[in-house]
Amino acid sequence: MKVLLTGCAGFIGWKVCKILLNEGHIVTGVDNLNDAYDPRLKDWRLAQEHENPNFNFQRVDIADRREVALLGEQGGWEAVINLAARAGVRQSVEDPWCYYETNVVGNLNLLDLCRRTGISKFVLSSTSSVYGESLGPYTEDMATDRPLSPYAASKKAAELACYTYHQLHGLDVSVLRYFTVYGPAGRPDMSIFRFVKRISQGKPITVFGDGSQQRDFTYVGDIARGTVASLKPLGFETINLGSDRPLVLRDVICQIEEGVGRQAEIETQPRHPADVSATWAQINKANELLDWRPQVFFKEGLAQAISWYQENEEWAGQLLE
Repeated sequence: MKVLLTGCAGFIGWKVCKILLNEGHIVTGVDNLNDAYDPRLKDWRLAQEHENPNFNFQRVDIADRREVALLGEQGGWEAVINLAARAGVRQSVEDPWCYYETNVVGNLNLLDLCRRTGISKFVLSSTSSVYGESLGPYTEDMATDRPLSPYAASKKAAELACYTYHQLHGLDVSVLRYFTVYGPAGRPDMSIFRFVKRISQGKPITVFGDGSQQRDFTYVGDIARGTVASLKPLGFETINLGSDRPLVLRDVICQIEEGVGRQAEIETQPRHPADVSATWAQINKANELLDWRPQVFFKEGLAQAISWYQENEEWAGQLLE
């Protein structure tokens, strides 16, 4: 299969790219390599795939309608996996415009690329944040009309546009709601990377609230497997990809302390109004439709994340958060 993969230098994107290439697919990887977080990490991820003859990288901003139109002139793709996104709950409160430009307008540009060029399959990366402050476990048929952040609202808008294109143009769509992804080479602004780095360096970590919040941490390799599995024909489906094992943040910090071999210095701040108290994925649908369940439990995945950081600490320790 020939796949157009956006966000190919991102945390999830480079893992999805690796699986696609290992399975023999031909991948056109697109990324604008922006500075939403330190681009040195994106460069490192991208370098992992450059030697594969079935991989072609193009620097494109999906929010730029003209650039996407020029990209579409190449044609030949059978599927689009849209992993290009502005992510992060708190950051979206500070600059909601860039979130809507990428997550809403950029997604619309790609949907219309499919319509114009006859691409039949579209996969969208969405987020557990669309559930807002709902009580878990979250099922895909729960209400998602009360998002707490511009990030969540932008992803919900992207989901709705996907449904519209499915209804109007027959596009086969998989909407995947990811739950707190972590693992090696993770985003430096996310808690696992940031805590591993700061505890390793003997620097204080910041916890918003009292540390009792729960997150359904899901290993990046499992997320990537589910994403590739969702390329199958499904009509229109929204599917949770999570671990179904929410963890208390305080306990996660203790595990990081054990893995790093240092005690954390914790500074607390009030809970952010855009943060939810807990996330919890119900994943029966992923099992039924994709034959997918997580394979890597948190202890193992955290050990791999810590090991990657330690092996690359000379430069990864300098990454900006």
